[in-house]
Amino acid sequence: MAKGWARFPYPEKQYGHTAATLKKAWSRLHQGDQEPYPRDAAVVDAWIAFHAGDFETAAEKGLAAGGAGVTAANKAVAIYANYLEESEKKKLALFEEVAARAEQQQAKEPKNANAFYWRAYALGRYAQGISIGKALAQGIGGKVKASLETTLKLAPKHADAHIALASYHAEVIDKVGAMIGGLTYGAKKETALKLYEAALKLAPDSAIARIEYANGLVMLEGKKGLAKAEKLYAEAAACKPLDAMERLDVELAKTELED
Repeated sequence: MAKGWARFPYPEKQYGHTAATLKKAWSRLHQGDQEPYPRDAAVVDAWIAFHAGDFETAAEKGLAAGGAGVTAANKAVAIYANYLEESEKKKLALFEEVAARAEQQQAKEPKNANAFYWRAYALGRYAQGISIGKALAQGIGGKVKASLETTLKLAPKHADAHIALASYHAEVIDKVGAMIGGLTYGAKKETALKLYEAALKLAPDSAIARIEYANGLVMLEGKKGLAKAEKLYAEAAACKPLDAMERLDVELAKTELED
């Protein structure tokens, strides 16, 4: 992994955890991804680094620990690449790295929901980076959809997978239209809206669920969806972040409101 990652720009004491405080906050912090609390102390250390915003250390510790640590590493790399890596080339390379590692993890642990989720997330963000049209032509869309559907079979309360699958439907329709989207890629507006609503029920405190829902509404409904989208951005900006990742989501919502 390349050294010299950008630093998390909002370090705050409240994002720092001990093993004991992390265990207490775990179910709320992992409401979105349903990751089980780790049994291995080395994996706990990787997550402590992740929640504090030290994504590079989290990735290193997670990979060194192996097993469940791979999920911590994949999340750390994916979130870092999405929010903090400024070089487009490096960002795409990091997403490819996560997708490949998650695919290996799936082979070893076919019942690990987040092995499927992080592959889908990384491929989805990679697709956005190279353009949705190009990604669909390369068959990436089908891989994203299949991985997310598997995630939800394994973990029906996985709010983040609901969001990502909703966004798959919205982006395909936005790119190729409702008819081709439905016939060729199985993308449906009603399905997207249902999935966004389900995500909000499962993770009521989530800023990212609101941001992605807002983005989806603009793609699916254009000007008609703007008022509700703005309301969702405002709610996201007002969310109280409990860790580094949530803080990045809230800051993103604030930026969207300013535009």
